[in-house]
Amino acid sequence: MDSTHATDLWDRVVGTQPDPSTWLVVLTAVVALAAVAPYGLWRVTRNAITIAHEGGHGLVALLSGRRLDGIRLHSDTSGLTVSRGKPTGLGMILTAAAGYTAPSLLGLLGAWLLAAGHITALLWGATGLLAAMLVMIRNAYGVLTVVLAGAAFVLVSWLTGPAVQAAFAYGVVWFLLLGGVRPAFELQRKRRHGGAPDSDADQLGRLTNVPPVIWLGFFHVVSLCSLTGGGRWLLGL
Repeated sequence: MDSTHATDLWDRVVGTQPDPSTWLVVLTAVVALAAVAPYGLWRVTRNAITIAHEGGHGLVALLSGRRLDGIRLHSDTSGLTVSRGKPTGLGMILTAAAGYTAPSLLGLLGAWLLAAGHITALLWGATGLLAAMLVMIRNAYGVLTVVLAGAAFVLVSWLTGPAVQAAFAYGVVWFLLLGGVRPAFELQRKRRHGGAPDSDADQLGRLTNVPPVIWLGFFHVVSLCSLTGGGRWLLGL
C-alpha cells in the first residue's frame, strides 16, 4: 500500500460520516429489540453479548496488571475468562465487575462515536477488538463465534456502502445497549431460585464483603443508565 492510499485510508477511518435518517435509527432500534426480546432468538443472539461480557473481563484483567490465560465461549452462551494474579484487591474486583457491565458500556461508547459521526471508526475499532480477543480464545466454539462476528464487521466495512454501514453500526450499538440490560435480570432470577452460586455478583460479594444483591443492583444501574444515555445520543436528543 503506497503512502497516498494509506493516507486516504486513515482519513476514512478517523473522518466523520453523515448522520443517517431518523427513520433508519428507529428501525435499527426495533430490529435490535426484536433480536433481544424473544427467548428463542435470544438464545442465539446472546452469544454476541457473551463475547462482550468475557472480553470485558479479559480487557480489564490486562489493564489491571493481571495475566490473562485464556477465554472460553460455550454453545449455551456461557463463558469463562481465566486470569492469574493476586486473588484479592482492586484488580480482581474490577475484573469481576467488568463482565456484566461491558456490553452496556461498549454500547454507550459506540453511541458516543456514532453521535459524533464516526461510523467507520466504530466498525474498524470493533474489528480490532475482536481480532485481539481471538488470540486469547481457547476452545473451538469460541473461535467460531468470534471469527463469524469479526467477519461480519470486515465484510460490512469493505463491501458495502455508507447506508448499509450506518444501519449495521447503529444496529450493533442498539443491540449492545438493549442486550446489556437482560443478563442482569436473568442473573437476578437465577439467584432468586438458588442458582448461579458462583456468579460475578457472588464473587464480588466475597471480594468486597458487600452483599451480592448490591452488586446486582450496580449491574442494573449501569445497563439502564447506559441504555438511557446511549439511546438519547443515537436519537439525537
